[in-house]
Amino acid sequence: MNIPNSLTILRIALIPFFVVFMLVDIGKTGKYIALVIFVVASLTDMLDGYLARKNHQITNFGKFMDPLADKLLVCSALICFVDQNRLASWIVIVIIAREFIISGFRLVASDNGIVIAASYWGKAKTISQMIMIILLILDWGGIFNILETIFVWLALILTIVSLIDYIIKNRKVLSIQN
Repeated sequence: MNIPNSLTILRIALIPFFVVFMLVDIGKTGKYIALVIFVVASLTDMLDGYLARKNHQITNFGKFMDPLADKLLVCSALICFVDQNRLASWIVIVIIAREFIISGFRLVASDNGIVIAASYWGKAKTISQMIMIILLILDWGGIFNILETIFVWLALILTIVSLIDYIIKNRKVLSIQN
């Protein structure tokens, strides 16, 4: 097992700990531990991709598991926020639905030898979601409530825009017949 794939597995292994510290009420300490876990897991995502490309260690396992690990981490956080009444469930449903749609789209494309690369909109969506999650975990109140709201709406808008962008740019995948 190479280092990038090990980092992906580490990210997946961190998710249950993240969820426990998000949902078990042990005060601010739990939130800060959850924040550290989330940031570490997010950084392993950047690091594993960098190392895989730099060291030519891109594997089929990594191609499949890396995006899955990212989706599990983000979706876990979003579901925790619904449980805590920090996010409306419809917002979480839209974001998770986008992830399922794009994953299905990529699977169909992959089966037909087409690689759908990440777009600018997809990367912007991911960054906005990460910032939104960090702000929601911190829950500092005051002016930060405005920032939270801005990033919730920004993440939601970029989620929808990136979905439309993927579909338009890759509509040929929809017309492939087996």
